[in-house]
Amino acid sequence: MLSSPRIFRASSALLRLRQLSLAPERVSEVAPKYVLVDKYSANGSKPDNNMRLPNDVNDRNALYGEEESRTMAGVTASVRHNWTKQEISEIYSLPFHELMYRASTVHRMYWNPSEVQQCTLLSIKTGGCTEDCSYCSQSTRHKTHVKPTPTMKVNEVLEAARKAKEAGSTRFCMGAAWRELGNKKNAFKHILEMVRGVNGMGLEVCCTLGMLNAEQARQLKEAGLSAYNHNLDTSPEHYPKVISTRSYEDRLQTIANVRDAGISVCCGGILGLGEEETDRVGLLHVLATLPEHPESVPINALVAVEGTPLADQDVAKVDSFDMARVIATARIVMPRTMVRLSAGRLSFSDAEQFLMFQAGANSIFNGDKLLTTPNPEFDEDTRLFDKLGFHGKPAHKGPLVAQSEQEGDVLITKVQ
Repeated sequence: MLSSPRIFRASSALLRLRQLSLAPERVSEVAPKYVLVDKYSANGSKPDNNMRLPNDVNDRNALYGEEESRTMAGVTASVRHNWTKQEISEIYSLPFHELMYRASTVHRMYWNPSEVQQCTLLSIKTGGCTEDCSYCSQSTRHKTHVKPTPTMKVNEVLEAARKAKEAGSTRFCMGAAWRELGNKKNAFKHILEMVRGVNGMGLEVCCTLGMLNAEQARQLKEAGLSAYNHNLDTSPEHYPKVISTRSYEDRLQTIANVRDAGISVCCGGILGLGEEETDRVGLLHVLATLPEHPESVPINALVAVEGTPLADQDVAKVDSFDMARVIATARIVMPRTMVRLSAGRLSFSDAEQFLMFQAGANSIFNGDKLLTTPNPEFDEDTRLFDKLGFHGKPAHKGPLVAQSEQEGDVLITKVQ
């Protein structure tokens, strides 16, 4: 018989964080695969609203290594890597009201919903890309308004980072329109300088530079890179209809190189590429069955740019329900991953964006442009955060411990 839940009380933040993360040593039942250690609620007499988890995603995951599941308000969630497509499809296909309830509950079990990460994305090398991505305005194969520009100077990038920090951003992302970093030795040297400089400002640093090899990933890590973005875009099945110049396996290899270097992985997709709902499920299945879940998953709504193949096709427009459904499913199958509300946000009202936050989004890109497409300005996001009662996550600090966890509302099951 299972032991009855044990309630732990602690008198200091450090001890309470340990009780939130470490299982008691008593063994109460032998299961076929695991030994159940305990079921308990970590209940503090007075929640510490400033208690944070480690900033490094690997350290956070290690802290909860023996945790099997969490339950609150009739919803049970767990961090798994063996999801089947059928299981994810069943979650994705839930009635909308039920999906939103489950996702919002899972979000509150693992995160403090009042804290939202703010990231700024700067295009440090625009246009001139040789790839044929059918959604991208920066490809040389498409006739768009975007004209190739040289790589920005180091001091220009650092000035942009300084302004982003002053506006409240805590992660600064630099993007270059390249197929791969390849043999661009001089450009890479300058990028390493940029990474060191932005990191020196106290900002977290992210890059998206196309394909990377293992050595390049190692050098970026040494320079202080926090995260690397490399999206899968869509499902493996739909991918060849969108891009032919880079394989899905190429993308997965870059993700592996980044992960092996100890850099946090940022990897998501784009809605509105002419995909079916099965492709949205397929993308989430790939992400949720990686050896380690990405630290962050950006969910983008296509911003169709005139001159790109997808802008000329009769593709259904992505609405707020599409976004919320994918965000909610991602939140349920990857509970400890940050889900980022990314491109296309300008087309959604404040109420629609709130729907997406309720679905489990807890990160945004801010600033008036995402690479080459419009985005809400800093002041608009400040106003939105004030209206919704959100505050930004500080740079180089881990996320807040979920308030529901501190208050003892979450039943945590641990196994060995």
